[in-house]
Amino acid sequence: MRFLCISDIHGNADALRQVFAEAENWGYDQVLVCGDLCFPGPEPLQVWKMLVERNALCVQGLSDKAVSQLNPERLLNRFPEEQERIEQLRRTRQALGEIIVARLGQLQTIARLPLESGHEMIVVHGSPADPSEPFAFDQSDEEMMALIGDDPADIVICGGSHSPFQRQIEDLRIVGVGSVGEAPTPGIAYATIVTSLQISTSVEQYHVDLT
Repeated sequence: MRFLCISDIHGNADALRQVFAEAENWGYDQVLVCGDLCFPGPEPLQVWKMLVERNALCVQGLSDKAVSQLNPERLLNRFPEEQERIEQLRRTRQALGEIIVARLGQLQTIARLPLESGHEMIVVHGSPADPSEPFAFDQSDEEMMALIGDDPADIVICGGSHSPFQRQIEDLRIVGVGSVGEAPTPGIAYATIVTSLQISTSVEQYHVDLT
């Protein structure tokens, strides 16, 4: 089984389209998305449609929760200095429509997948202990272990930091898949392929040059 693992698309349909095009060359069976799907745009509905077409397993990120729960009208009254960001929220909600906004609110925060090897893989936006708190590539092993929680599984696939990384801590592998839509390096999108076999699991990380 080959999993295409991505995260932090942030409504960038063009970047997502190019990642999927490249991934056809790599080969994959299932798309896993570590949250932050649609906000702030510019094409949130197109992103959602591409993920649905591929039957992607998506977990909820912070912006997904915000889109589903926050009322732009009330926010504008309370935070007039954030007018531009609030307008982006309004446009995203309007583009998606009520049904998709509701579905963003219903996304699970953590997904657990059994692997052929007998191990278990967790998919989460942030970390198992707190889906809103991401790992970062420059954290120490001790800081990362504090975010694991009581049931760490064997592989954690996560987003949130926008930068790809891997860390092996004893028997646990933590894989940050980076960002499709808001990577720190301009003109780049990140993706990871996890290949699960009966005897082993491998991780390959890629960057896609956006044109």
